[in-house]
Amino acid sequence: MGNIDIMDDRLSNKIAAGEVVERPASIVKELVENALDAGSKHIEVYVEDSGLRLIRVIDDGAGMDREDATKAFERHATSKVKNEYDLFRIETLGFRGEALASIAAVSKVQMTTSTGQVGTYVEIHGGEFQQVDGAPARKGTDFQVSQLFYNTPARLKHMKSLQTELGHCIDLVNRLAFSHPEVSFKLVSDGKPIVETTGRNDQLRNIASIYGIQIAQKMVAFQAENQDYRIKGYVSLPEVTRANRNYMTFLINRRWVKSYAIQQAVLDSMHTFLPIGRFPIVVLEITTDPQLTDVNVHPSKQQVRLGKEASLLQLIRDTIRRAVQERVTIPVAVPPKPKHVESYQPTIWEKEAPPIVERPTFSQQSNIQEEPPLPVVDFYSEPEEEILTIPSQEEEATFPTLEVVGQVHGTYIIAQNEDGFYMIDQHAAQERIKYEFFKEQLGKATGEERHQLLIPLIFHYSKAEMEKIEERKPLLEQAGVFLEPFGPSSYTVREYPTWFPEEEVEETIEQLIEQLLTHQKIDVTALREEAAIMMSCKRSIKANHYLTKEHMEQLLHDLSKAEHPYTCPHGRPVLIHFTTMEIEKMFKRIM
Repeated sequence: MGNIDIMDDRLSNKIAAGEVVERPASIVKELVENALDAGSKHIEVYVEDSGLRLIRVIDDGAGMDREDATKAFERHATSKVKNEYDLFRIETLGFRGEALASIAAVSKVQMTTSTGQVGTYVEIHGGEFQQVDGAPARKGTDFQVSQLFYNTPARLKHMKSLQTELGHCIDLVNRLAFSHPEVSFKLVSDGKPIVETTGRNDQLRNIASIYGIQIAQKMVAFQAENQDYRIKGYVSLPEVTRANRNYMTFLINRRWVKSYAIQQAVLDSMHTFLPIGRFPIVVLEITTDPQLTDVNVHPSKQQVRLGKEASLLQLIRDTIRRAVQERVTIPVAVPPKPKHVESYQPTIWEKEAPPIVERPTFSQQSNIQEEPPLPVVDFYSEPEEEILTIPSQEEEATFPTLEVVGQVHGTYIIAQNEDGFYMIDQHAAQERIKYEFFKEQLGKATGEERHQLLIPLIFHYSKAEMEKIEERKPLLEQAGVFLEPFGPSSYTVREYPTWFPEEEVEETIEQLIEQLLTHQKIDVTALREEAAIMMSCKRSIKANHYLTKEHMEQLLHDLSKAEHPYTCPHGRPVLIHFTTMEIEKMFKRIM
């Protein structure tokens, strides 16, 4: 007798749940995406103990009839993919048909749903149906998931703290709100509203609701398209940054995705505008033909493969950089405000979270005159009108006319005009001037112009690495680097292109070879950029270096001629403006 058996559905669903249901936020994602696919305009999410005790999602979507309400919990049950052709044109958020079966396998589920006619109530514990009955005919679905992982306790041990798990839920709802600004979202945790959006199809208003009005006022709009892709969205000005990448949201055909390539394209577009280790706030919406996307990569559906990806990345880089360049201005120094804790203010959607109820059977309901205590959410009451004022896009700034006053600590130049005074970081200012000079000069240089080395450089590599280098050596030669064999495991270099920085010849050649070994290609443009930054930094005035007034005036004159004078190549500010009004406020001349 053979040893191979076919797993029953209950066991296979538990295994599938390991991929689909990683944490409470995974369940929120699947249920809210189902609500969005059902055409919901209002979605409310309630969690208790960060979702480990309860996750409840209430929507006003299409709902299901009795047959679909039970069939939906079978594995691979879906209304969104009918044939192989549909796999290549996926336009819904869900399509695999695994989520509800996986969720029901590791929790206790209560679902009430209706298409607007007779409603259906379904209760499942650990993948086994407990009850299927009639229910009130409120159009939409009310889905409750309680006691998550109660029958797989090993999974509970791997959960993070309640704060961490709640953070994942909040982050997810924020992203889904960005993906569907025409839908109003509400997230309530242990009775306290956390996220609320208006559903007015206004992305900037969404940003204000989620990140705050002050952040929204510092966002720059952008949009562009080419033959294959259309992009639009908002990016924060360089003065508004975060210490991690979590504030970068990428949406492809209204699906939130994670993409290192897109992320890097956005960061490239902000090159020299952002300080090292800081990241912008971005909401980037990408629209394309579904045939150019493959989201069937992982059960989470957050990874995506793109056709003609290079054209998209270039469109992102060019569009965002152009939009930011037009808005970069001199930062204004604002005196620090005393810290205080704001008291919680009730919101327009404020009300208690609906409780979990023990629902009577349909036959019992017939003997009850009043409605059963299932809450009915009023999605259609109009909230009071909110007023949100967002400044219009500013025109491109012009460099101010400045009179040099003096120098502080041999590091900062003080200059003034009728609008107040300015502090200029002399090293950052000269870095910007020299960076633009070197970038232009290196752009003119070709690989054919070379310097001879008095003492040849020697590079050592393993046999396997030398095999790869030999195969791709023509790429190095196109970049102006010619390797000559030198013994069994070494190369020698006798000359180098003139655009290489003299102090970093050996390191630059090593970088080229490393690119070749790692990525099988050479990015000469990126290397020239790095060389221009390095050369400008090393050859600029350092701190604690005192200048004459004539030198300071010349530095400001040269800075005024720079293409982008407000940040150094590393993204740090060059000037800070102290307005006359702010100075008078600090000295209490005006209140």
